[in-house]
Amino acid sequence: MINHAVKLNPKLFDKDVEQVPIRKGFGEGLLAAAEADPRVVGLCADLTESTQMHLFKNKFPERFVEIGVAEQNLVTVASGMAAMGKIPFCTSYAMFSPGRNWEQIRTTICYNDRPVKIAGSHAGISVGPDGGTHQAIEDIALMRVLPRMVVISPCDSIEARKATIAAAKTDTPVYIRLAREKTPVMTTEATSFEIGKAQIFFTPERGAAEVGIIATGALVYKVLVVAKRLEEEGIRVKVLNLATIKPLDEKAITELARETHAIVTVEEHQIAGGMGSAVAECLSATFPVPIEFIGVRDQFGQSGTPDELIEHYGMGEKHIKEAVERVMKRK
Repeated sequence: MINHAVKLNPKLFDKDVEQVPIRKGFGEGLLAAAEADPRVVGLCADLTESTQMHLFKNKFPERFVEIGVAEQNLVTVASGMAAMGKIPFCTSYAMFSPGRNWEQIRTTICYNDRPVKIAGSHAGISVGPDGGTHQAIEDIALMRVLPRMVVISPCDSIEARKATIAAAKTDTPVYIRLAREKTPVMTTEATSFEIGKAQIFFTPERGAAEVGIIATGALVYKVLVVAKRLEEEGIRVKVLNLATIKPLDEKAITELARETHAIVTVEEHQIAGGMGSAVAECLSATFPVPIEFIGVRDQFGQSGTPDELIEHYGMGEKHIKEAVERVMKRK
């Protein structure tokens, strides 16, 4: 059942559950962060409306810089502004930032320990018809390998807004991963958010969980739907929302593994180097258990509808359910 302690949306499983793009939450969060701190500035690579930075631009035009289609300059200028005491947020599609400008992020931001906040929008294959060239399914791997970089992957628009406000208060580089499509709103204003802390979203109605599912980003909703269906079939699962991929909440992950002795990870990203890899690295050192990975398996994306692509690449509800059944046999 839904973990009521974290105060999730009571309409979570209703057919008319509200759906809002995760990136909209970022735009609202940036506006709130800017209202609270005059040091917050915004930079964009010619995609203000797509990344929802237009909300900030319209309210604070004197604190906004349009860099144009020049992603290397985008983060380099942001690093310079951070060196002068500003808190820069820079946005583009994730395929171009961090995809195109990774070396500049590494050298001018992380190496120099500048508190630049990078929002990579339109991440994952659910960008759909834009095709493989625009589908960032390697960005978690690119960013989590960088020293000093915090990596956040919000599950819905409310969590994205809270993550953006929290990022503005840190003195570290931060990467926030954002999806384009509308996503069911799972959390509420009362749901807590803290960088580095995972949360249990679903627990068995009675008895200990047999499998732990760790999910991040927009696919958390599909995992919750599967968890409810499995409970109805008598299979007890516990779902952990891993919004912060770095720093990893090793305590929560290890506790879940100790309880269940079987883990499934779910992400809209390459399996290699992604959230699942981070979980496996953690558990190999703390409490090794059988793990099944849901994600893209060493392929590029392609054009299609978001739903078609999620199914084609093995990340749909059926695939998650099958992964749970497989890992139970390996216990």
